[in-house]
Amino acid sequence: MTKEELAENEKINLKLILVSGRTREFQFSPSTSAAEVCQYVFDNWPKEWEEEQVGSSSLLKLIYHGRFLHGSVTLSALALPVGKTTVMHLVTRENLPEPNSSDNLKKSKSRSCCHCCLS
Repeated sequence: MTKEELAENEKINLKLILVSGRTREFQFSPSTSAAEVCQYVFDNWPKEWEEEQVGSSSLLKLIYHGRFLHGSVTLSALALPVGKTTVMHLVTRENLPEPNSSDNLKKSKSRSCCHCCLS
């Protein structure tokens, strides 16, 4: 096995899905935090996502297993498999319900974010 193959096997492959359904895969070290993932994606925003680009990485949030990830949580703390692909949703804060609106919160809890969560 070459050094490149070994290094690639030590990375976590994240397949990020936007609300629009567009996807893109990125590779990260297990020690990478959720905030660092968001910053990297923001700094390397794919051309095909241009219509959905935001003004700041702080507007980006990761969702894993239906939960928003705190910025300091690392990929290794989530026990993500190295060398395998893990799917996460990438959303902007602009798409989130108002925090002080309990009505919106109840509505958002009663339905899934997309079809992939229903299986």
